[in-house]
Amino acid sequence: MFLARNLLCILFFSVVVPLRGQVIEVCSSCKAKTIKKGIALASELDTVLVKKGIYKEYNLVIDKPLTLIGENYPTVDGERKGEIIKVKSDNVTVDGLFIINVGTSYTEDYAAVRVIKSKNFLIQNLVLEKLFFGIYLEKSRDGRVFHNKIIGDAIEEYNSGNGIQLWYSHNVVVENNIITHVRDGIYLEFANDCTIKSNISSDNLRYGLHFMFSNDDLYQDNLFENNGAGVAVMFSKRIKMYKNTFKENWGTASYGLLLKEINDAEIRGNIFKENTVGISIEGSNRIVYEKNNFIKNGWAIKVRGACYTNTYVNNNFLYNSFDISYNSKLNDNTFDQNYWSGYTGYDLNKDGIGDVPYRPVKLFSYIVNRTPETIILMRSLFIDIIDFSEKVSPVFTPDNLLDNYPLMKKHL
Repeated sequence: MFLARNLLCILFFSVVVPLRGQVIEVCSSCKAKTIKKGIALASELDTVLVKKGIYKEYNLVIDKPLTLIGENYPTVDGERKGEIIKVKSDNVTVDGLFIINVGTSYTEDYAAVRVIKSKNFLIQNLVLEKLFFGIYLEKSRDGRVFHNKIIGDAIEEYNSGNGIQLWYSHNVVVENNIITHVRDGIYLEFANDCTIKSNISSDNLRYGLHFMFSNDDLYQDNLFENNGAGVAVMFSKRIKMYKNTFKENWGTASYGLLLKEINDAEIRGNIFKENTVGISIEGSNRIVYEKNNFIKNGWAIKVRGACYTNTYVNNNFLYNSFDISYNSKLNDNTFDQNYWSGYTGYDLNKDGIGDVPYRPVKLFSYIVNRTPETIILMRSLFIDIIDFSEKVSPVFTPDNLLDNYPLMKKHL
Protein backbone atom coordinates (compact mmCIF):
# COMPACT_ATOMS: atom_id res chain seq x y z
CA MET A 1 0.00 0.00 0.00
CA PHE A 2 2.84 2.39 0.93
CA LEU A 3 4.69 1.58 -2.32
CA ALA A 4 1.54 2.17 -4.36
CA ARG A 5 1.05 5.58 -2.77
CA ASN A 6 4.67 6.56 -3.53
CA LEU A 7 4.33 5.45 -7.15
CA LEU A 8 1.12 7.47 -7.43
CA CYS A 9 2.87 10.59 -6.05
CA ILE A 10 5.79 10.19 -8.47
CA LEU A 11 3.38 9.81 -11.39
CA PHE A 12 1.44 12.91 -10.27
CA PHE A 13 4.48 15.15 -10.02
CA SER A 14 5.90 13.92 -13.33
CA VAL A 15 2.70 15.09 -15.00
CA VAL A 16 2.22 18.42 -13.17
CA VAL A 17 5.84 19.63 -12.96
CA PRO A 18 7.46 20.01 -16.43
CA LEU A 19 10.95 18.76 -17.01
CA ARG A 20 13.61 21.43 -17.40
CA GLY A 21 14.10 22.53 -21.02
CA GLN A 22 17.06 21.54 -23.19
CA VAL A 23 19.89 23.83 -24.38
CA ILE A 24 20.20 24.32 -28.13
CA GLU A 25 23.61 25.74 -29.02
CA VAL A 26 24.13 27.98 -32.04
CA CYS A 27 27.59 28.36 -33.58
CA SER A 28 29.47 27.79 -36.84
CA SER A 29 30.25 24.19 -35.91
CA CYS A 30 26.97 23.39 -34.14
CA LYS A 31 23.98 21.54 -35.52
CA ALA A 32 22.21 24.93 -35.49
CA LYS A 33 24.48 27.26 -37.44
CA THR A 34 21.97 30.14 -37.42
CA ILE A 35 19.78 31.64 -34.74
CA LYS A 36 16.74 30.99 -36.90
CA LYS A 37 17.64 27.28 -37.02
CA GLY A 38 18.20 27.21 -33.25
CA ILE A 39 14.74 28.67 -32.62
CA ALA A 40 13.21 26.16 -35.04
CA LEU A 41 14.90 23.21 -33.28
CA ALA A 42 13.90 24.39 -29.81
CA SER A 43 10.86 23.07 -28.00
CA GLU A 44 8.84 25.02 -25.46
CA LEU A 45 10.87 26.15 -22.40
CA ASP A 46 14.19 25.32 -24.11
CA THR A 47 17.16 27.69 -24.09
CA VAL A 48 18.78 28.77 -27.34
CA LEU A 49 22.40 29.60 -26.48
CA VAL A 50 24.09 31.74 -29.14
CA LYS A 51 27.87 31.45 -29.07
CA LYS A 52 30.22 34.35 -29.73
CA GLY A 53 30.27 35.30 -33.42
CA ILE A 54 28.55 37.36 -36.11
CA TYR A 55 25.12 36.24 -37.31
CA LYS A 56 23.73 38.10 -40.32
CA GLU A 57 20.04 37.50 -39.74
CA TYR A 58 16.77 39.38 -39.50
CA ASN A 59 13.06 38.63 -39.05
CA LEU A 60 13.72 36.10 -36.30
CA VAL A 61 10.32 35.08 -34.93
CA ILE A 62 9.99 33.59 -31.44
CA ASP A 63 6.52 32.03 -31.31
CA LYS A 64 6.94 29.68 -28.32
CA PRO A 65 8.06 30.08 -24.71
CA LEU A 66 11.87 29.96 -24.63
CA THR A 67 15.04 31.78 -23.63
CA LEU A 68 17.28 33.28 -26.31
CA ILE A 69 20.60 34.16 -24.70
CA GLY A 70 23.97 35.22 -26.02
CA GLU A 71 27.35 34.08 -24.74
CA ASN A 72 29.90 36.95 -24.64
CA TYR A 73 27.61 39.22 -26.66
CA PRO A 74 27.37 37.67 -30.12
CA THR A 75 26.50 40.15 -32.89
CA VAL A 76 23.18 39.90 -34.69
CA ASP A 77 23.50 42.01 -37.85
CA GLY A 78 20.23 42.77 -39.64
CA GLU A 79 22.07 44.37 -42.57
CA ARG A 80 19.39 47.10 -42.68
CA LYS A 81 16.92 44.62 -44.22
CA GLY A 82 14.10 44.94 -41.68
CA GLU A 83 13.06 44.01 -38.17
CA ILE A 84 15.47 41.70 -36.35
CA ILE A 85 13.73 39.87 -33.46
CA LYS A 86 9.97 39.51 -33.11
CA VAL A 87 8.47 37.95 -29.95
CA LYS A 88 4.96 36.53 -30.42
CA SER A 89 4.65 34.22 -27.40
CA ASP A 90 4.24 34.49 -23.65
CA ASN A 91 7.13 33.63 -21.31
CA VAL A 92 10.03 34.64 -23.56
CA THR A 93 13.43 35.96 -22.46
CA VAL A 94 15.88 37.71 -24.80
CA ASP A 95 19.23 38.28 -23.12
CA GLY A 96 22.83 39.25 -23.83
CA LEU A 97 22.91 40.09 -27.56
CA PHE A 98 24.60 42.87 -29.55
CA ILE A 99 22.09 43.85 -32.25
CA ILE A 100 22.96 46.23 -35.10
CA ASN A 101 21.69 47.50 -38.45
CA VAL A 102 17.91 47.57 -38.08
CA GLY A 103 16.08 48.36 -41.30
CA THR A 104 14.66 51.85 -41.90
CA SER A 105 11.23 52.34 -43.43
CA TYR A 106 8.78 55.20 -43.96
CA THR A 107 5.80 52.82 -43.77
CA GLU A 108 6.78 50.35 -41.01
CA ASP A 109 8.33 50.90 -37.58
CA TYR A 110 11.11 48.32 -37.75
CA ALA A 111 12.62 47.53 -34.35
CA ALA A 112 15.64 45.66 -33.06
CA VAL A 113 13.26 43.74 -30.75
CA ARG A 114 9.46 43.84 -31.02
CA VAL A 115 7.14 42.15 -28.52
CA ILE A 116 3.58 41.59 -29.80
CA LYS A 117 0.57 40.55 -27.71
CA SER A 118 2.78 38.75 -25.19
CA LYS A 119 2.90 38.39 -21.42
CA ASN A 120 5.64 37.64 -18.89
CA PHE A 121 8.50 38.67 -21.17
CA LEU A 122 12.01 39.75 -20.16
CA ILE A 123 14.21 41.84 -22.48
CA GLN A 124 17.55 42.44 -20.80
CA ASN A 125 21.29 43.01 -21.21
CA LEU A 126 21.03 43.97 -24.88
CA VAL A 127 23.27 46.45 -26.69
CA LEU A 128 21.49 48.03 -29.66
CA GLU A 129 23.23 50.22 -32.24
CA LYS A 130 22.49 51.52 -35.75
CA LEU A 131 18.79 51.22 -35.20
CA PHE A 132 15.46 52.65 -36.26
CA PHE A 133 13.31 51.73 -33.24
CA GLY A 134 15.06 49.95 -30.39
CA ILE A 135 12.66 47.93 -28.21
CA TYR A 136 9.00 48.14 -29.22
CA LEU A 137 6.25 46.68 -27.04
CA GLU A 138 2.88 46.33 -28.76
CA LYS A 139 -0.27 45.25 -26.89
CA SER A 140 1.83 43.36 -24.36
CA ARG A 141 1.80 43.26 -20.57
CA ASP A 142 3.39 42.00 -17.35
CA GLY A 143 6.96 42.21 -18.61
CA ARG A 144 10.32 43.81 -17.93
CA VAL A 145 12.82 45.78 -20.04
CA PHE A 146 15.98 45.78 -17.96
CA HIS A 147 19.60 46.91 -18.27
CA ASN A 148 19.80 47.56 -22.00
CA LYS A 149 22.01 50.07 -23.81
CA ILE A 150 20.42 51.75 -26.82
CA ILE A 151 22.64 54.00 -28.94
CA GLY A 152 21.11 55.56 -32.03
CA ASP A 153 22.53 57.82 -34.70
CA ALA A 154 19.44 59.95 -35.30
CA ILE A 155 19.94 63.23 -37.16
CA GLU A 156 16.40 64.18 -38.23
CA GLU A 157 13.07 63.36 -36.59
CA TYR A 158 11.25 62.17 -39.71
CA ASN A 159 13.62 59.26 -40.39
CA SER A 160 14.42 58.18 -36.84
CA GLY A 161 12.60 56.10 -34.23
CA ASN A 162 12.34 55.85 -30.46
CA GLY A 163 14.60 53.97 -28.08
CA ILE A 164 11.98 52.15 -25.99
CA GLN A 165 8.33 52.37 -27.05
CA LEU A 166 5.25 51.05 -25.28
CA TRP A 167 1.97 51.05 -27.18
CA TYR A 168 -1.17 49.69 -25.51
CA SER A 169 1.12 47.84 -23.10
CA HIS A 170 0.40 47.61 -19.38
CA ASN A 171 2.12 46.67 -16.12
CA VAL A 172 5.60 46.87 -17.65
CA VAL A 173 8.81 47.74 -15.76
CA VAL A 174 11.43 49.70 -17.72
CA GLU A 175 14.51 49.88 -15.51
CA ASN A 176 18.26 50.63 -15.64
CA ASN A 177 18.41 51.34 -19.37
CA ILE A 178 20.67 53.85 -21.13
CA ILE A 179 19.13 55.51 -24.20
CA THR A 180 20.85 58.14 -26.34
CA HIS A 181 20.80 59.72 -29.81
CA VAL A 182 17.33 58.52 -30.85
CA ARG A 183 14.15 60.53 -31.50
CA ASP A 184 12.40 60.01 -28.13
CA GLY A 185 14.32 58.09 -25.50
CA ILE A 186 11.26 56.45 -23.91
CA TYR A 187 7.79 56.77 -25.44
CA LEU A 188 4.51 55.57 -23.94
CA GLU A 189 1.06 55.73 -25.49
CA PHE A 190 -1.99 54.10 -23.89
CA ALA A 191 0.32 52.36 -21.39
CA ASN A 192 -1.11 52.07 -17.87
CA ASP A 193 0.33 50.87 -14.54
CA CYS A 194 3.92 51.00 -15.78
CA THR A 195 7.11 51.74 -13.82
CA ILE A 196 9.93 53.72 -15.46
CA LYS A 197 12.86 53.60 -13.05
CA SER A 198 16.59 54.40 -12.89
CA ASN A 199 17.02 55.03 -16.63
CA ILE A 200 19.38 57.52 -18.30
CA SER A 201 17.87 59.21 -21.34
CA SER A 202 20.14 61.89 -22.82
CA ASP A 203 21.11 63.69 -26.03
CA ASN A 204 17.98 62.63 -27.89
CA LEU A 205 16.59 64.63 -30.81
CA ARG A 206 13.22 65.41 -29.27
CA TYR A 207 12.17 64.09 -25.84
CA GLY A 208 14.02 62.15 -23.20
CA LEU A 209 10.60 60.85 -22.13
CA HIS A 210 7.32 61.34 -23.97
CA PHE A 211 4.02 59.84 -22.92
CA MET A 212 0.37 60.38 -23.78
CA PHE A 213 -2.93 58.87 -22.62
CA SER A 214 -1.15 56.73 -20.02
CA ASN A 215 -2.53 56.53 -16.49
CA ASP A 216 -1.33 55.36 -13.08
CA ASP A 217 2.35 55.22 -14.05
CA LEU A 218 5.38 55.73 -11.79
CA TYR A 219 8.56 57.53 -12.94
CA GLN A 220 11.37 57.38 -10.40
CA ASP A 221 15.14 58.01 -10.17
CA ASN A 222 15.57 58.72 -13.88
CA LEU A 223 18.00 61.19 -15.48
CA PHE A 224 16.79 63.23 -18.45
CA GLU A 225 19.64 65.38 -19.72
CA ASN A 226 20.37 67.54 -22.77
CA ASN A 227 17.39 66.42 -24.84
CA GLY A 228 16.05 68.53 -27.69
CA ALA A 229 12.76 69.48 -26.03
CA GLY A 230 13.07 67.84 -22.60
CA VAL A 231 10.26 65.63 -21.23
CA ALA A 232 6.60 65.82 -22.30
CA VAL A 233 3.73 64.42 -20.21
CA MET A 234 0.31 64.78 -21.83
CA PHE A 235 -3.34 63.77 -21.36
CA SER A 236 -2.76 61.41 -18.43
CA LYS A 237 -4.06 60.87 -14.90
CA ARG A 238 -2.64 59.86 -11.52
CA ILE A 239 1.01 60.06 -12.55
CA LYS A 240 3.72 59.86 -9.90
CA MET A 241 7.12 61.40 -10.65
CA TYR A 242 9.62 60.92 -7.81
CA LYS A 243 13.33 61.80 -7.51
CA ASN A 244 14.02 62.33 -11.20
CA THR A 245 16.61 64.77 -12.55
CA PHE A 246 15.78 67.09 -15.46
CA LYS A 247 19.00 68.78 -16.49
CA GLU A 248 20.39 71.03 -19.23
CA ASN A 249 17.45 70.88 -21.62
CA TRP A 250 18.11 74.17 -23.40
CA GLY A 251 16.46 75.77 -26.43
CA THR A 252 13.73 78.20 -27.45
CA ALA A 253 11.13 75.40 -27.23
CA SER A 254 12.77 73.32 -24.49
CA TYR A 255 11.83 72.57 -20.89
CA GLY A 256 12.77 70.15 -18.20
CA LEU A 257 9.17 68.94 -18.00
CA LEU A 258 6.06 69.84 -19.99
CA LEU A 259 2.71 69.05 -18.36
CA LYS A 260 -0.38 69.31 -20.57
CA GLU A 261 -3.81 68.11 -19.47
CA ILE A 262 -2.44 66.20 -16.47
CA ASN A 263 -4.70 65.68 -13.46
CA ASP A 264 -4.35 64.25 -9.93
CA ALA A 265 -0.58 63.75 -10.12
CA GLU A 266 2.30 63.86 -7.64
CA ILE A 267 5.64 65.48 -8.48
CA ARG A 268 7.95 65.03 -5.50
CA GLY A 269 11.67 65.18 -4.81
CA ASN A 270 12.78 66.00 -8.37
CA ILE A 271 15.68 68.19 -9.50
CA PHE A 272 15.17 70.73 -12.29
CA LYS A 273 18.55 72.23 -13.06
CA GLU A 274 19.71 74.55 -15.83
CA ASN A 275 16.75 74.17 -18.17
CA THR A 276 15.20 76.92 -20.28
CA VAL A 277 11.98 76.20 -18.34
CA GLY A 278 11.94 73.86 -15.35
CA ILE A 279 8.25 72.95 -15.64
CA SER A 280 5.88 74.31 -18.28
CA ILE A 281 2.25 73.72 -17.26
CA GLU A 282 -1.00 73.98 -19.19
CA GLY A 283 -4.45 72.68 -18.34
CA SER A 284 -3.22 70.58 -15.40
CA ASN A 285 -5.11 70.35 -12.12
CA ARG A 286 -4.93 68.91 -8.61
CA ILE A 287 -1.20 68.28 -8.74
CA VAL A 288 1.05 68.22 -5.67
CA TYR A 289 4.53 69.69 -6.22
CA GLU A 290 6.56 68.90 -3.12
CA LYS A 291 10.25 68.92 -2.14
CA ASN A 292 11.49 69.68 -5.64
CA ASN A 293 14.65 71.68 -6.36
CA PHE A 294 14.57 74.33 -9.09
CA ILE A 295 18.15 75.44 -9.71
CA LYS A 296 19.44 78.01 -12.20
CA ASN A 297 16.65 77.63 -14.74
CA GLY A 298 15.47 80.41 -17.02
CA TRP A 299 11.94 79.97 -15.67
CA ALA A 300 11.49 77.58 -12.76
CA ILE A 301 7.73 77.20 -13.39
CA LYS A 302 5.82 78.65 -16.33
CA VAL A 303 2.04 78.45 -15.96
CA ARG A 304 0.34 78.95 -19.33
CA GLY A 305 -3.25 78.82 -18.12
CA ALA A 306 -6.20 76.69 -16.95
CA CYS A 307 -4.31 75.23 -13.96
CA TYR A 308 -6.40 74.92 -10.79
CA THR A 309 -6.15 73.64 -7.21
CA ASN A 310 -2.47 72.74 -7.46
CA THR A 311 -0.28 72.78 -4.36
CA TYR A 312 3.37 73.87 -4.18
CA VAL A 313 4.91 73.09 -0.82
CA ASN A 314 8.44 72.70 0.57
CA ASN A 315 10.16 73.33 -2.77
CA ASN A 316 13.50 75.14 -3.18
CA PHE A 317 13.71 77.90 -5.80
CA LEU A 318 17.40 78.68 -6.21
CA TYR A 319 18.83 81.38 -8.48
CA ASN A 320 16.34 81.07 -11.34
CA SER A 321 15.94 84.04 -13.69
CA PHE A 322 12.19 83.81 -13.00
CA ASP A 323 10.70 81.65 -10.27
CA ILE A 324 7.04 81.70 -11.34
CA SER A 325 5.54 83.00 -14.58
CA TYR A 326 1.79 83.52 -15.03
CA ASN A 327 -0.15 84.73 -18.07
CA SER A 328 -3.28 85.57 -16.08
CA LYS A 329 -4.34 87.61 -13.05
CA LEU A 330 -6.37 84.65 -11.74
CA ASN A 331 -4.81 82.22 -9.29
CA ASP A 332 -6.42 79.15 -7.73
CA ASN A 333 -3.18 77.47 -6.62
CA THR A 334 -1.50 77.32 -3.22
CA PHE A 335 2.14 78.20 -2.49
CA ASP A 336 3.22 77.40 1.07
CA GLN A 337 6.52 77.02 2.92
CA ASN A 338 8.81 77.13 -0.10
CA TYR A 339 12.35 78.49 -0.04
CA TRP A 340 13.02 81.37 -2.43
CA SER A 341 16.60 82.53 -2.97
CA GLY A 342 15.22 85.96 -3.95
CA TYR A 343 13.35 86.44 -0.67
CA THR A 344 14.61 89.44 1.32
CA GLY A 345 12.21 89.32 4.26
CA TYR A 346 13.00 88.81 7.93
CA ASP A 347 12.18 86.35 10.72
CA LEU A 348 11.94 88.21 14.02
CA ASN A 349 10.61 85.30 16.08
CA LYS A 350 13.23 82.88 14.66
CA ASP A 351 10.74 80.14 13.78
CA GLY A 352 12.26 79.60 10.33
CA ILE A 353 9.29 81.19 8.56
CA GLY A 354 9.54 84.65 7.01
CA ASP A 355 7.36 87.26 8.65
CA VAL A 356 6.62 88.94 5.30
CA PRO A 357 4.85 87.00 2.51
CA TYR A 358 6.79 86.49 -0.73
CA ARG A 359 5.37 87.41 -4.13
CA PRO A 360 7.16 85.18 -6.67
CA VAL A 361 5.60 86.52 -9.89
CA LYS A 362 7.49 89.53 -11.23
CA LEU A 363 6.03 92.12 -13.54
CA PHE A 364 8.98 91.65 -15.86
CA SER A 365 8.09 87.97 -16.39
CA TYR A 366 4.61 89.12 -17.45
CA ILE A 367 6.19 91.58 -19.91
CA VAL A 368 8.57 88.97 -21.35
CA ASN A 369 5.65 86.57 -21.88
CA ARG A 370 3.95 89.18 -24.03
CA THR A 371 7.04 90.62 -25.70
CA PRO A 372 9.95 88.13 -25.63
CA GLU A 373 12.41 90.64 -27.08
CA THR A 374 12.35 92.61 -23.82
CA ILE A 375 14.47 89.89 -22.21
CA ILE A 376 17.55 91.96 -23.16
CA LEU A 377 16.52 94.46 -20.44
CA MET A 378 16.63 91.84 -17.74
CA ARG A 379 19.55 93.20 -15.69
CA SER A 380 18.67 96.88 -16.04
CA LEU A 381 17.82 99.20 -13.16
CA PHE A 382 14.55 100.09 -14.88
CA ILE A 383 13.34 96.49 -14.54
CA ASP A 384 14.19 96.43 -10.84
CA ILE A 385 12.10 99.56 -10.35
CA ILE A 386 8.98 98.26 -12.15
CA ASP A 387 9.23 94.90 -10.36
CA PHE A 388 9.36 96.71 -7.01
CA SER A 389 6.37 98.88 -7.88
CA GLU A 390 4.33 95.84 -8.93
CA LYS A 391 5.21 94.06 -5.70
CA VAL A 392 3.95 97.02 -3.65
CA SER A 393 0.73 97.41 -5.64
CA PRO A 394 -0.06 94.49 -8.00
CA VAL A 395 -1.88 95.49 -11.19
CA PHE A 396 -0.82 93.00 -13.87
CA THR A 397 0.17 89.97 -11.77
CA PRO A 398 -2.11 87.83 -9.53
CA ASP A 399 -2.53 89.80 -6.30
CA ASN A 400 -3.35 86.65 -4.31
CA LEU A 401 -0.38 84.60 -5.53
CA LEU A 402 1.67 84.68 -2.36
CA ASP A 403 3.76 82.35 -0.31
CA ASN A 404 2.54 83.46 3.11
CA TYR A 405 5.04 81.24 4.93
CA PRO A 406 8.34 81.43 3.00
CA LEU A 407 11.16 79.39 4.46
CA MET A 408 14.28 81.18 5.67
CA LYS A 409 16.48 78.16 4.92
CA LYS A 410 16.46 75.59 2.13
CA HIS A 411 14.26 72.57 2.66
CA LEU A 412 16.46 69.49 3.00
